Amino acid sequence: MGVSDGQTDLVSAFGGVLEQALDTVNDMQTRADRLTEKLAAGEVRDIHQVMIAVEQVNIALQLTMQGRNKGIESYQEIMRMQV
Repeated sequence: MGVSDGQTDLVSAFGGVLEQALDTVNDMQTRADRLTEKLAAGEVRDIHQVMIAVEQVNIALQLTMQGRNKGIESYQEIMRMQV
C-alpha cells in the first residue's frame, strides 16, 4: 500500500506544526535560562518573574508533547483501520 500525496501533505503539515511548536518552546527555554543566569548573578531581584518563565516553558513543553502523542496515536489508529 503506497502513500498518497494527500497523506504526505498531512504528515508534512503536522511535522511543520510540531517543529514550530518546538522552536517556540526552545525560545522560551532560552529566555528562562537567561533569566535564571541573571538571577544567580544578582541582576534580577524578582524571583517570581524567573519562576513564572520557567513554569511557562514547562507547560508549553507538556502541551507540545501531548500534541505529538495525540498525533502519533491518531496515525497509528489510521494505520490499523481495515480498508
